[in-house]
Amino acid sequence: MFVDKAQISVKAGDGGNGAVSFRREKYVPAGGPDGGDGGRGGNVVLTADPGMSTLMDFRYKRKYAAESGADGSGRNRTGKDGSNLVISVPAGTVVRERESGAIICDMSGDCSDFRLARGGNGGWGNRHFATPTRQAPRFAKSGMPGEELEVVLELKLLADVGIIGLPNAGKSTLLSAVSKARPKIASYRFTTLYPNLGVVSARSGAAFVVADIPGIIEGASGGAGLGHDFLRHIDRCRLLIHVVDASGSEGRSPAADLETVNGELKLYSEKLAGRPQVIAANKCDIADRAAIDNFRKSAASLGRDIFEISAATGAGTQELINSVARMLTDLPPTEIYIPDYTAPPPDIGSPDELDITARDGVWLIEGKWMERLVRNVNFSDSESRMFFERALRGAGVYARLEKMGIRDGDAVSIYDLEFEYAK
Repeated sequence: MFVDKAQISVKAGDGGNGAVSFRREKYVPAGGPDGGDGGRGGNVVLTADPGMSTLMDFRYKRKYAAESGADGSGRNRTGKDGSNLVISVPAGTVVRERESGAIICDMSGDCSDFRLARGGNGGWGNRHFATPTRQAPRFAKSGMPGEELEVVLELKLLADVGIIGLPNAGKSTLLSAVSKARPKIASYRFTTLYPNLGVVSARSGAAFVVADIPGIIEGASGGAGLGHDFLRHIDRCRLLIHVVDASGSEGRSPAADLETVNGELKLYSEKLAGRPQVIAANKCDIADRAAIDNFRKSAASLGRDIFEISAATGAGTQELINSVARMLTDLPPTEIYIPDYTAPPPDIGSPDELDITARDGVWLIEGKWMERLVRNVNFSDSESRMFFERALRGAGVYARLEKMGIRDGDAVSIYDLEFEYAK
């Protein structure tokens, strides 16, 4: 099954916590602190896999998390770093931030590996906090959380040439005639349900990749039919081969077909509508000479020439391919999308964002800033408790409680900690 769009959540590993430890050896009664640092959390890394051609793997698994770093330990031992999580995606995948739609990276060109989410740094052990006046610190730092975000993966095929046209114009037949690709071919609409790729060789020895795009119908740019889902696959194509049924076997006018498809391209993207285009008048073996000449005049009025071909018999296809190969030599390389996403700074909260509520005589304080502060305090150590008091007072938390009406003796609950308030 061909899947070209998927949404996933990624979470880098958290950093390990620093350790509170003291050197304890025989004949060393006061060895000092030797708590090691926490390990770094693992990154989430994307890698382009040329063997993948679909985002099918992400249809069933949508949450990805890297390994967290291990906590530090005594004897100055640093915790083990978390392993990176490597996620393989098809070459040509564009990664967007879900909420804003901004491009984070384009997994094509020279971009084979990309760090999508950075692991958190490990926390410092208590050995870092020893000073001449504080020789036995009983606290350490907790690890930083890893980055997490939701992204949308969009597969945009890496092809030099895109074959476009209305259903049953003969696009798949042309691809099979000029390459070794064997797409499904039948006489009903929407035979092609997903893009097909083929490598085409010209007489000059040049080779290029061609993509057969499912039939575009009127209204495709607005979501009708299959065209809306697959128009993105010709975004990167340097040149378009527009296949038109010159015989009118589907009861359509070739000139009207040309106008319909180009109109949809323009509605989808002005840039795509301006892409170099070669018109292949197909089924000329069963078309009226007068009908072909009228179509040539219509195309000429738009400043375009046509190639008369029959994809079914192969007539004219080699001349078409040779001309396309010559044109490609003068065209710029496949477009690489420039990232426009700026990662937001880590959200560690602030004292002003704390949620303070009173319930049944107990004052509850919650928030990211408070959660991180509590994680870095050893409440069994008097110096650490004094640091906690100073942090609350300096951040204006006590002033805010007093303004809200707290009194001496009232209970204050902060996560797993509870104490009586005293001025």
